[in-house]
Amino acid sequence: MISLRSFSLLVFLTAAVMFGLIINQLHPPKHLTLAAGPENGGYSKVADQYREILARDGITLNIVHTNGSMENAELLDARTVDAAILQGGIRVSDPEIEAIGTIFFEPMTFLVRWGAEIPENPARWRNQRIASGLPGSGTAAAFQDFEKAVGLRPDANQNLSLGYADAIAGLADETVDMAVFVAPIDTPYLVSAYAQSWLKFLPLRHSEAIARRLEYANTVTIPAGALSLDPVIPAASRRIIALEARLAVAPHLHPALVNRLTMAAIELHSTRGLISDPETFPSVKGTALPVNNVARQLILEGPSTWHSWLPYWMAAQVNRLFLLMLPIVFILVPLLRLLPAAYAYFMGWRVWQHYPEIRLIEEELDNVTDADIETLAQMDRQLVGLDDRLSRLRLPPAYRQASYDARMHIELVRKRIAALGEDEATA
Repeated sequence: MISLRSFSLLVFLTAAVMFGLIINQLHPPKHLTLAAGPENGGYSKVADQYREILARDGITLNIVHTNGSMENAELLDARTVDAAILQGGIRVSDPEIEAIGTIFFEPMTFLVRWGAEIPENPARWRNQRIASGLPGSGTAAAFQDFEKAVGLRPDANQNLSLGYADAIAGLADETVDMAVFVAPIDTPYLVSAYAQSWLKFLPLRHSEAIARRLEYANTVTIPAGALSLDPVIPAASRRIIALEARLAVAPHLHPALVNRLTMAAIELHSTRGLISDPETFPSVKGTALPVNNVARQLILEGPSTWHSWLPYWMAAQVNRLFLLMLPIVFILVPLLRLLPAAYAYFMGWRVWQHYPEIRLIEEELDNVTDADIETLAQMDRQLVGLDDRLSRLRLPPAYRQASYDARMHIELVRKRIAALGEDEATA
């Protein structure tokens, strides 16, 4: 039979195994996949920054380069990536996809050659060759909505499906009249384009009215000289249309990685930018997607004190850990408190189970009126057998008293049988 010490050790080991399984469940994978845009594009630059931050905690960020937000949304819907940067207005079909938040403004930029006679009111554009982005890009999707918002017929102009490099080259060789870009203001290819003396921004009239017709658009101000002070680019402050990029995650992404992505977003995007004020981003507003609860709490309330001294994956899930530990706290702990009493009862039961047989013999003796010697001898042999079984019980020292008491009880009954035997012999 097992001792109290062995039984306690078994319970402790069981609890340790349960705790280990819980910790293993809480520990996140060491890698995740993020869908960005084309290489050397704005999203790719942002993704590289996320990769550097996540690497501090040993997390490998695999960046998938795509044609843009439309393709990113398709990959996220198919759950072939864990997260994606999505342009404002790009929809996903999977209702379980969640947003961490909006993370930065993406101006809708229109570049033309100096001297080009293109109306600043986009409703009057006619017969223009417009590079409006590759199929699958957010630019192409946004420009289609833009045309509807300003009342342009699809055949009013010639839309060219070109990547950003080909669009700039088309402006240079005059095969393109206008190039449209939806990207962060400091995207590398745009920064290079701004430096070209033969290129200029096309300022749009009525940008506020146009933005109001696009449910996912805002207007922002680019200060004069924001992009360059020598030469001054832009030459004057401009009010331009801007969308809000979102960081979205698949439902299978581990909660600790959602937490870490959110912390990275706060670090990257909460500072003052060229066209945004401090703490404008990340934001839980304007996502057009359900916002992940973990991300919402971090963005609105900031990191908890746990983040200061626990590993990120544990700090991210302290509440979840508490919930998972509830069965141990409310079931195992009371069980451990009851263990000594249960063990004592079990040790006593090993002795008490013999008492019905002793009691049966006593009742037979009470009813004996004319017992013969052989019947009394049979009772005595039965009691001797009981005494032998009790003597061979292996009980801890603290629980042997019950055995001694039972054997004394047997001895008293045997003495009674012996007295009756003597009376029968002399009768």
